Formats: sequence, structure tokens, C-alpha cells
Amino acid sequence: MEATVSNSTTTKSNAIPLAIVAAMFFILGFVTWLNGSLMPYLQQLFDLSPIQASLILFSFYIAVTFTAIPSAKFIHKVGYKNGMAISIGMMMATALLYIPAAKSQMFWLFLVAQFTMGIAQTLLNTAVNPYVVRLGPEESAAARVSIMGILNKFAGVIAPLAFTALVLGGFSEAATSGPLTQVEKDAMAGNLVMPYLGLAAFIGLFALGIKFAPLPEIEEKDEAEEKSGGSVREALAHPNLALGVVALFLYVAVEVIAGDTVGSLALTFGVANYSVMTSYTMAFMVTGYTLGIILIPRVISQQTALTVAAVFGLALTFGIVFVDSAATLNVPTFGEMPVAVFFLALCGLANAIMWPAIWPLALSGLGKLTSVASGLLVMGIAGGAFGPLFLGLAKGSEATVASSQTAYLVLLPCYLFILFYALKGHKMRSWK
Repeated sequence: MEATVSNSTTTKSNAIPLAIVAAMFFILGFVTWLNGSLMPYLQQLFDLSPIQASLILFSFYIAVTFTAIPSAKFIHKVGYKNGMAISIGMMMATALLYIPAAKSQMFWLFLVAQFTMGIAQTLLNTAVNPYVVRLGPEESAAARVSIMGILNKFAGVIAPLAFTALVLGGFSEAATSGPLTQVEKDAMAGNLVMPYLGLAAFIGLFALGIKFAPLPEIEEKDEAEEKSGGSVREALAHPNLALGVVALFLYVAVEVIAGDTVGSLALTFGVANYSVMTSYTMAFMVTGYTLGIILIPRVISQQTALTVAAVFGLALTFGIVFVDSAATLNVPTFGEMPVAVFFLALCGLANAIMWPAIWPLALSGLGKLTSVASGLLVMGIAGGAFGPLFLGLAKGSEATVASSQTAYLVLLPCYLFILFYALKGHKMRSWK
């Protein structure tokens, strides 16, 4: 689907719209990467098994599977500006849903809130990603997307720190010393109310601001021209796209495992400040994004960067699984961190370049099929639902340090396929 910015607004400065869009990417990142702290928090609150805990992420990311295509149709009907305002308004309402979930301490209500937040996130992603591409010259679109990606991941650094300070307070030490008493559970659940109330109020005001903000609307070409873009079957006849969808699915799986289960692994090791672990993964991802902007394509190609990243991911996987469970290292501002936990966080550096590298390789040579191909690639985000689920199944009913480390072997086939795609899969133009 091709779109252009309205002629009446092309002469206006894009500084204010870009700042508003940047804030949306930050909010997206903040809410998404809260999962990294929310997952071990709920593990404590409800004494969850690894498989039950994986449902926290599954319910969030599976939403994209059901809502990606309906979201695109909805945005086409109401427009990008209204779509962004509505989706953020939905995020506000969902943030309020976490409050009765905490008050009642009902796990299923948290899962409903997670699924609903996933729907709102999918809707906002469907609107804001193409919007930022069209909000300026085409030749500088990649730079804008990269900057927005850095903001998204930087929010992932901030979110766990804020969650720890506002929600957990002084409970981290008690939580790692044994099962919580009901009094401690009540206190932890009560601490969730005000932060989510504040988050809902901020997001609601922001949604109202978007409705009246000077955001240029995007005009789409007529429906007949849009339908001329080809079918899903035609698109999947291109191996570089079909294999790219699989590669992207597996990439999102390893990204979510590294970002959102690192806190749970730290909790298994008895680390008191487990809830800030996602911040380390996101900090490594920001570093990776920055290196990508500097090095690609000036120093290395997208294909070479993806190859190096996959090999690095494989090496880190073996490190996570086979390092001595007693091995620790000193991390600035943190102190003693298990090496296995550090290697998992370091996967953020390996993963950072994969999203921006896989997309252009998968879309290469697609021509008129680019639009439908992009929709298929977006659905790869569902990998974030299944990666943690398979990890939880691999851990078994009761996670020990040994079983938790071994479970991360699920990363191995993911990185191996991504390596295959970097070396050969993206070059394939025929299934014969």
C-alpha cells in the first residue's frame, strides 16, 4: 500500500510531528519491555511454574497473530492520525485493567490485560511504523527508523528501573529468600496500583494531545490500486521472503527470550535485583543499534552484519548453557552477576542488528508485492509468543538453576536458521 503526505502539509516543518512520533515509539518500548519485570514479579505473586509464567508473554505477543491484518484494515478506514490516537487510548484503558487484576490477585485477569495490551500495541505499530517512513524524504527513512528503534529500546532500559523503584520497593531481597507470605503478596500487589494509574493518566493525556496535534495525515491511493499489489501466495513463492518470515519469527523469539526472561533467570539464581535485568539487555540492544547505524553499509554489509550477529548469538547460547553456575562477574552499578545471566543479557547486542538486516533482505526484488510481504513480516512478531513458551516447556514443571540453563538450548536452532538465512536463504530466488 503506497502512501504520500498530503500536499497541503508538505511545506510545514516535520520537527513537531517527528517529536510526537518519537514519543509514541518511547511509549511503545516502555510498555512492551515492562514485561521483563512483570514476568518474574507475577512468578512471585502467584508462585507460577515456568510454563505458567511463559503465558504472561504468550498472551501479549500472540495478539499480533489475530490482529495484524484487521489492524491494517482499521487504519485504512479511520486514517493514521485517528488510528494512533485510538490505539493509545486503548493502551490507557488497558493500563487501568492491571489495577483490578492486582487488587483481586487473579492471574487470568493479568493475562486478559496482557492480551488486550498486545492488541493495542499491534494497532499502534501498524499505524506508526509506516507513518514515520512517510514523514519525510524517502532517502532518509532508514535513519528515522533507526532513531525510533533506539528510542524504543532506550525505553526498555528505563522501564525495568522505574518498575523496580515504584512497584517492588524493598521486596526484592525478601523475594529471593523464599516463598512470600500473604501479607507480602498483598503489599506487592498494592504497590502496582499507583504506578499503573499514573501510566494510564499520562497515556490518556498523550492520546488526547495526538487528536489535536498538528500531525499531517497520510493519503492512500485507491482500493483498486492497493489490490494490484499481489496476493499472499504470490509473495510466498519468493523463497527469500518466505524464509525471511521464518527468520524474523525466530529473531523475535530470541529477542523476547533475551529481554523478558533474563529477570526470571536471575531470580532462579537468587539475584535480589532481578527486575532490572531487562535494562542490561536493552542497553546492549541500544549499543547494537548505534553500531549498526555507524557501520552499515559504510564498513560492513547487511548480510555480513547478520552473519556475525548469528554466530555471536550461537556462541552466547553455549556460554549460557555450559558456564559454571557458580561463576560470577562484577558489573558496574550492579555488583555480582551470574555469568550465565550476563551472557543472556549480552544476547541483546547480537540481536540488535537482526530486525533491520532481515527486512531489506526479505523484501529484495519483491516489487509490487512489497506491501503484502511487509504484512507477512509483521506477523513474524508472533515469535515473541512462542519463544518463551518453548523455553518454559524446556524448563519443566519446576525450574532449578541447572534446568534453567539447559533450557536455553532452545536458542540454538533459532540462531542456526538465522545464520542459514544470512549465508544462503536470502539469496534464493526459486524453490527449485
